Amino acid sequence: MSELKKFNNLAALAEENERKHATVLPIVASVRVSPGPYLAISSVMTFCSALLLRAHHDAWALAGIVGAWLFLPLLALTDRIVFDGKGLMKSGPIRSLLKLFRGNYGRLLIDDFETVETNAVRTLRRGGRVRYRYRTQITGKGKEFVIASGGQAYRKLIRELLPLIHDDKLDNRSRDLRDYLNDPRLVNQKTRLSKLASAQVLDVANDDFRLGGKSAVNSPHSKEDMERAHLLRRLGNELRIAGRLREASEAFRRALNVTPNAAWLIYDFARLLRSQASAQSDVRLLNRARAALRLACVRAKNDLSLLPLIGESFLECGDSRQARQVLQRVVEVESGNFKARMGLADIALREGKLAHVIHHYHEAARVTSEESLVRYARREADYYLTLNNDDDYLAAELRRINWLQNVMRVRRLAARATNGAVLVALIGGFVDPLASSLGWSLASSALVVWLLTVIGTRALFKRAKPRTAS
Repeated sequence: MSELKKFNNLAALAEENERKHATVLPIVASVRVSPGPYLAISSVMTFCSALLLRAHHDAWALAGIVGAWLFLPLLALTDRIVFDGKGLMKSGPIRSLLKLFRGNYGRLLIDDFETVETNAVRTLRRGGRVRYRYRTQITGKGKEFVIASGGQAYRKLIRELLPLIHDDKLDNRSRDLRDYLNDPRLVNQKTRLSKLASAQVLDVANDDFRLGGKSAVNSPHSKEDMERAHLLRRLGNELRIAGRLREASEAFRRALNVTPNAAWLIYDFARLLRSQASAQSDVRLLNRARAALRLACVRAKNDLSLLPLIGESFLECGDSRQARQVLQRVVEVESGNFKARMGLADIALREGKLAHVIHHYHEAARVTSEESLVRYARREADYYLTLNNDDDYLAAELRRINWLQNVMRVRRLAARATNGAVLVALIGGFVDPLASSLGWSLASSALVVWLLTVIGTRALFKRAKPRTAS
């Protein structure tokens, strides 16, 4: 009887566990999936509809146009990435159908996140202002979510999600978004309260502010001045994230006048200089950013929270030698620093030192307590260990990477050829029917090549599995 009772209890616990997992959690935040793939499919369908129209298949052409510009946009509008407080998943009509067959297969829990990386793309630059579009990529357990910035929904998702993720999983830009991404109206209000000069005035002002030197001495300041410097530092970072670089520079300048030796403030100012250098393609500003990072490294002393971030920023500035020195210094003070180990592995990979790469990944897996990071570091270590020990596998991976680079190059060329040929076909229709036919033929061939390269890119992105010894 006791065994039967235990069995019933276990069955009840299993049912309760399944019920909890099946419970639909409320949506905390959601964003639309990037419409890029849908636009690509719509363009291909429109092109095919044009060919059908030329072949006098009017009904099929009309169906293609309706599908391309009515049905697909509706799917794009309803395809969303949802955060329910526990993890990420995709929702929408197509996802609902897939869920009937696979359950919550596409759901990725926060604890299973392995990397969170954010890229910033400049879409517009005007004076001291830059319009950034952020693209945050979250990976884990073979799943990937790409979140593109765009309005209040993105800001809400970032504010709700990123604070719940372990620091070691975030890169520098993701940390910046977590800490400083704010509503533009609030940033404007803070700017007015801080009485910063307008962007028009700052555009013509001399912003050649210098760090360090004999004048950089912390003179006594009141508590109010120190608090104001702290607020100015935060405002400067919020302005930097918003792309208002000149105003951010002014905020940092005022804060540095109060606390010129604050390591974190100098580090933030260095990241601003790096953003300005990238926006203006200015080598002088990039060198100033590197100099500011070196000064921040000196002022940081043995701050094990800041030094790994400085090392990562050196890598972003293209100075791997300084990055290695900083990260090696962190490891000497604390050998169990995960971020430093991962950074050293990245540097060793750039230098082609596979043995060092393997060592640092193994150490990273040993020192972290996060299960997902252990899994990620071990997987990377095993991959590079196989490359180091198996010459055939190394040759196969090098071929794959070369093929991938060539396919992506052909893909870009095919896209341009398709657009150019369509333009020739449209203009040629008013000049010579032969030119129009030639344009459509070239466009069709280029489009087929582009589609093949899209398939090839997806196939070549995946690492090959090593052959098992027979």
